[in-house]
Amino acid sequence: MATRIQQLAQPKPNRLRYPDRRSVYWLDKLPPERSGLTTKIGLFPNLFLFSSLGKLDLCCLFVTPCIIVILFSTELTPCWSDLCISKKFYNQVTISPIWEVSEWALKAVPSKRVCHLAQPRAPAAGWQPARPLLVPVSRGIQTAVATSRICQLAQPKRRQVLEKSRHKSKYAQVIHLPSKASAHIELLATPKNDHPEFKGDRPMCWPVSKAAKSYITSQRLLDLSSPKERKALYEGYDPYMISRAARSASPSPRIQQLCLPLSRKCSSE
Repeated sequence: MATRIQQLAQPKPNRLRYPDRRSVYWLDKLPPERSGLTTKIGLFPNLFLFSSLGKLDLCCLFVTPCIIVILFSTELTPCWSDLCISKKFYNQVTISPIWEVSEWALKAVPSKRVCHLAQPRAPAAGWQPARPLLVPVSRGIQTAVATSRICQLAQPKRRQVLEKSRHKSKYAQVIHLPSKASAHIELLATPKNDHPEFKGDRPMCWPVSKAAKSYITSQRLLDLSSPKERKALYEGYDPYMISRAARSASPSPRIQQLCLPLSRKCSSE
């Protein structure tokens, strides 16, 4: 891929030598002929006679479906003559990159300021060029002999891979040196025993005894298991009514003790 400097260094193409003749009105087929009404230009016989004799400079008849206009004048002023000239519209002005240099431009002498600005920008202080990929190796490095410590560090680490595991673990245990755990560590690593009265979770499916299958509930259990009946609001139910038993109830000493505020939060006045 060309760099920005290489793109800017390319010469400008000469558009005038090989003009671009593409148009947005390019058609694959010729447009069909129109059959509707269009603007027509005509002259009356009398006006045509007058214009041929030189008495009329301009005499035209524009016939349209909606309006008829006759333009005529005996003599055109210079202003009208200029306005009648058709204008040229240039949507895109293409200038050639090759042009003639004037004699004064060839003999021009640049000033000190121009020469100063023409100088390339100097690199910053301390800048160093990029280091090449292939650095020459010195003779001393080529003839160097590695020590035993460097040879030991250059050896790959031994990793333990479990044979029972389905796949080899990326982070396997690294064996450095054989070691043995102390008695205290082995004691701490021993799992705790369960309590003698510990019972595990009850299974989701368990057998039901024959007595439970043939048990008949009492009337009291049926009453307690049935939902509490309550009248609706439109039937006269008052949710704010307090029962007589709640009015005559007396709190116990423990409830009275719990109702009192904490002594440390009470202000002494």
